[in-house]
This record gives sequence, structure tokens and C-alpha cells, in this order.
Amino acid sequence: MKPLSGSRFALLFAVLALVMVSTRFKHFGDALHLPDASMAVFFLGGLYLRRHVAFVLLVALAVALDWVSIRYAAVSDFCVTVAYAFLPLAYAALWYAGRWYAPRLRAGLPSLLGAFGVALLAASLSFAISNGSFYWLGGRYANPHVAEYAARLWQWGPLFVRTTLAYVAVALAAHAVCARIMATSAMPHRKEA
Repeated sequence: MKPLSGSRFALLFAVLALVMVSTRFKHFGDALHLPDASMAVFFLGGLYLRRHVAFVLLVALAVALDWVSIRYAAVSDFCVTVAYAFLPLAYAALWYAGRWYAPRLRAGLPSLLGAFGVALLAASLSFAISNGSFYWLGGRYANPHVAEYAARLWQWGPLFVRTTLAYVAVALAAHAVCARIMATSAMPHRKEA
């Protein structure tokens, strides 16, 4: 897939930022709250945007949203420990996996399934980085040990990975539909005899 042009890049960046803002904290209340799409935003950003500056801006947006959530929306700061410094690394695992796969992305099913598989691996690695740094370095557990960490990883990991993959699946389906529409509109129309 070719890199996006300036206007398409800006539009997609704005859409991804809006998705992150809309899902990062519960500003509309529990009834209307969608699961956090941040992990998917970073994978999709790497897949479509690719530029390093876009990664940095989205990390800054995530940090700003967390700060606003804690400071003004009464969200608990329980997760903000020294381990919070590892979140950019966790997001980088997603971004650069997407960026790596970007040249291979096509509209066909095998390519889309490949992107989904890369997203699965990247989301799993990203969660292991963020959760592992919190467990081992966050200071919230008095006597951390491998068995407890493995149990917590298995308890929470599937939820986060599944949420990421749900958003990625929707985006890849939209990619396929848009590619089909563009291919159809690019075909010359035959005149009826």
C-alpha cells in the first residue's frame, strides 16, 4: 500500500485521534462508553499513517487524555506509576508492527488476514509490555511472582487483545469495502448495444 497523501493523511490522523478521544475515558457515562480503542489506534496508525511524528503526537494525545481524566474527570490514578513510562514502548510495538506490515497490505482476503494476524501478535506483545511493567515495576504488589503475574496476564490479556482486534477487524473490513468501491469506480463502463 502506498503512503497516504497530505490531505488523506491529515483526515485519517484526525479520525484516529477522534476515536482515541471518544473512547479513552468515560466522558459520556457508562451507558454510552465504548471500550478503549487506543491499542487499535496505534496499530492502525502504523499501518496507514506510518510517519514517526504521527506516532509521537498520538502518544502525547494519550498522555494528555490520561492527565485530563485524572485531573478533571475523577478517574483513579492507580495505574500511574513508574511503569507508565513503558506505555510508549507498548504503543510502539503496535505502531511499528502496523508500519512493518503496511507495504504488504492489499484489499484481498489473504492480505487482510495477514494484517489481522500481525495485529494479534502486536496487541499481545503490547499488553505484555504494559501489564508486565505495571506488575513488576508499579509497586502495587507487595510480593510479585511469576505465577501471580501469569494469572493476571491471562485474566486481563484476552479482554484487551480482543477489544483491539474488534476495532482492527472493523477497520480492515472498511478498507476492503473502500478498495472495492474504488476499484469498481475506476473500471471503464461498457455501453449496452
